[in-house]
Amino acid sequence: MPTGQFYSDAARAAPPSRTETPVPATPASPSSTESPTSHRIRRSRRRKVTALAGAFALATAGLGVWAGNGFGAEAAAAAVPTPDHVVVVVFENHAYDQVMGSSSAPYLNSLASGGAGLTASYAETHPSQPNYYALFSGDTQGVTDDSCVDPGFSDAPNLASELTAAGKSWASYNESLPSEGSTTCKSGTYAQKHNPWFGFSNVSTGSAHTFDAFPTDFSKLPTVSFVVPNLCSDMHDCSVSTGDTWVKDHLKSYADWAKTHNSLLLVTFDEDNRLSGNRIPTVLYGQPVQAGSTSDTTYNHYDVLRTLEDMYGTAHAGRAADAKDISGIWAG
Repeated sequence: MPTGQFYSDAARAAPPSRTETPVPATPASPSSTESPTSHRIRRSRRRKVTALAGAFALATAGLGVWAGNGFGAEAAAAAVPTPDHVVVVVFENHAYDQVMGSSSAPYLNSLASGGAGLTASYAETHPSQPNYYALFSGDTQGVTDDSCVDPGFSDAPNLASELTAAGKSWASYNESLPSEGSTTCKSGTYAQKHNPWFGFSNVSTGSAHTFDAFPTDFSKLPTVSFVVPNLCSDMHDCSVSTGDTWVKDHLKSYADWAKTHNSLLLVTFDEDNRLSGNRIPTVLYGQPVQAGSTSDTTYNHYDVLRTLEDMYGTAHAGRAADAKDISGIWAG
């Protein structure tokens, strides 16, 4: 039996009361055949039994408090790690089974084998853009389609504003962005709809970089960064194989470095192909991750956001406040 289950069962067990303790029936007064000495012995035994019952009740109550405080309980899983750096990469429009186990995605599958895979990870909705807002701010912010938004239309809390308030650093690296901080709607294979940070007035446009600005000295990365490939590299317009090759070519060196530098690579998708209940691939890799682990717990974009927030002790944006941390995959 798992330790946590023992404590939980002990906490649920009703402590025995005096009336539940089996005590031999005792006459109101000593019988004519019973000596005063034997009566005193029986009365002493009853006192000992009652005292033992009281002690057991206190011990059981103590276990209940212990379990209630989460010691050894499953509900209080080990805290999430605090990586020195986290890089989140978001791909597009593919279901779990189109990527995981697919011969078209050997590198992403190798990351899952050497890190962790979430087998019940889900997006929130369709189409793409609301999912990016959900992942970044815990709310779709009223966005329901892929139309370009007015830059800075919202001042709601989000991952970037929370990290900044907590004294941590943040940036995004956007492939094919025309220039640093550009809020343009669309340009070639670049699309604003995959870059929710532009929708918030409390996130500096100066934190949105072209992908060319992604550091080669990974120690210079911000605490948390998002990497958004362009419309071909992210599998939206091109194949799974194209996206898999892109992440290997551009981020394998970071992934290898993260494995020995307390850092994390998190790869996820905005939504599925509309044919799989919105079940998506999500893979985590790096030193904080237990290699070869998996979790079949159901997670969504709000849970991913909550986990990133709790890694750095920030506030919780939107529905992340009611979400749960990713657990069961972290290295001890």
